[in-house]
Formats: sequence, structure tokens, C-alpha cells
Amino acid sequence: MTTSLPPRVEMLGVALDPLTMQQAVQTVLEWTQDDAPSRCRYVVTPNVDHIVLLQHHAGLQAAYEEADLILADGAPVVWASHLLGQRLPDRIPGSDLTPAIFAAAPADQTLKIYLLGAMPGVAEVAAANIERRWPQVKVTGTYSPPMGFEKSAAENHKILELIAAAAPDLLIVGVGAPKQELWVHQNCERIAARGALCVGATIDFLAGEKSRSPKWMRRVGLEWAHRLATEPRRLAGRYARDAWIFPQIVLRSYLKRGRVTAK
Repeated sequence: MTTSLPPRVEMLGVALDPLTMQQAVQTVLEWTQDDAPSRCRYVVTPNVDHIVLLQHHAGLQAAYEEADLILADGAPVVWASHLLGQRLPDRIPGSDLTPAIFAAAPADQTLKIYLLGAMPGVAEVAAANIERRWPQVKVTGTYSPPMGFEKSAAENHKILELIAAAAPDLLIVGVGAPKQELWVHQNCERIAARGALCVGATIDFLAGEKSRSPKWMRRVGLEWAHRLATEPRRLAGRYARDAWIFPQIVLRSYLKRGRVTAK
């Protein structure tokens, strides 16, 4: 039975699927049971940084337009939906969605997955952890692509061949945003998997290579603070830019909504 999904809501320059975690998990698992998909379906999980990039990044806009699920990751995105009168029911980070899918996979079936991303050796550790924790999940392959792989036709061909040989139901892609979204979008017709999740550092989290914030910080929307504290050099500039631009995007959306309502 196919899950009936609510219509998308338009806000902040993007169309979002207003789903609960349970609905998202069920939808992805249904993809993995499709014996004749027209192409690899894929999930993107916009946070504040994605919303900022989407204002001007044509490639990312195209990737989002064809995404099969667009699920709000960042807590500020969910808070903004409340302010704009288009309440999203859940925050669904890729790092929560991925293990939730593994946990919900039927015990009497094997969910085959492929891990694409992370530094060399990390995905293998993640694979061992996954199979130990969720026996119904089988990691059929892993690969850590080199820097600049997306610009190499030979490397892209190699990756697609590796995935095809492993025949996964689900591809877990963690090569960083917006690279992962752009790559999956560009190759979704050729990716030999029923579904793909663009989920950033999730492979590192599953390997224990990076630590997630405590649950209480996630509940109150402070996961960003933990990530900033652990990776200040990489994230400080991005977070400063986003903290300046994102409120402006929300304000523009709020004023636009007010004008529409007034009509």
C-alpha cells in the first residue's frame, strides 16, 4: 500500500514535504520495494545553509525541483514555518532519518544499502556498526570518493559501476552539501538503486567518527552550536553568513505572505 502524502508547502523559496518522521520512513521503505522504478528517487534535507544557497544556486534549485522528498532538517526552518503559518510537523535530519529507516526495515527481509562518502576506512566501520545493530540491513558496498570526483567522467563512471555491481536498495550519500545533491540529481537516471538519501555527515556519525550533539540540544534546536564547537574552522564563516541572510529570507517571506493575505 502506497502512503498518501500531503501536498507540499511553498516557503522560503523552496517546496517542502510536511511529513512526520514515520511518514518519511514509510515512504522511503516503499521505494525500496518498487521492482520497476523509472529512476532512482532521492531525498534532500534542507537546513538553513541550503535555504540560503537556494536563493541563488541554479544547480541546487534544479536538484530540489526534481527531488522526491524535501524534508526540513534545520530547526530554524521548522520555526520559520510556524511564523509563516505553514507548520511543518517534524524536523527530519538525515542523520535521524537514516537510522530510523534501518530500524523500521522488516525483520523478515534484507534491506541492502551502499555507503558513498566519508574518509577512507570510515564507511567500513559504519558498515560493521550498522550490520551489528540492525541485522536486517546488509551493506553491499562502500566507497570513499576522492576530492573532485564529481568533475571526473572516469571517476563518476567507476562509482556508478560500483553501485550497480553492489545492487543496493538504498544509496546513502555523504559527500557534503551541495555536492551530494548535485551529484545525485545529475546521475539519478543512472544510479542503480531504488532510492538515495543525501545525508551529509551521517556515515561519520554511524561510524562514531564524529559525535552528535546531546539529545536535549537537538530537541531545542541547538545542534548547530555543538557542530560549531567541534568544527569551528570549517563552519564559523558559513554560520555567520547564514545567521545574517536567513532572517532576511524569513522576513521577505513573511511580508510576501502578508501581501497575499491582504488581497
